[in-house]
Amino acid sequence: MIALLHRTAFDAAMPHLVGLHTPEEDRWFFRKRVFAHDEVWVAEDDGSGSSNIIGYCAVRSGWLNQLYVDPLRWARGTGSALLEQARADRPALQLWTFQCNSRARRFYEARGFVLAELTDGSGNKENEPDARYVWSR
Repeated sequence: MIALLHRTAFDAAMPHLVGLHTPEEDRWFFRKRVFAHDEVWVAEDDGSGSSNIIGYCAVRSGWLNQLYVDPLRWARGTGSALLEQARADRPALQLWTFQCNSRARRFYEARGFVLAELTDGSGNKENEPDARYVWSR
């Protein structure tokens, strides 16, 4: 469910990267990388009678590695709540986001993250220019 949510949110935020990974690759990534190494929190909406995951975040060693919310739930506080959970017991966090993801960049900047580095994308498998943000108490 989280891999599907991730792909839905990722594709909505950056439509020019749609099809970058297959559903099988996404499931492998979450099973072998995210769930095996990161602390993961989910946000659920159980108002419909059955619990639905509407967002998630993953943190490891001072890095916010993932934070995605169902696009139908954007701008409703879910991402902010997940980010607060990730920051709750940490003195600092950093993260990467693609430079083209202006929505994410505005989200993090509005919550105290500061741009620390811009790259040309040669260091990531997508070859997409990215931005590193840092936050500290």
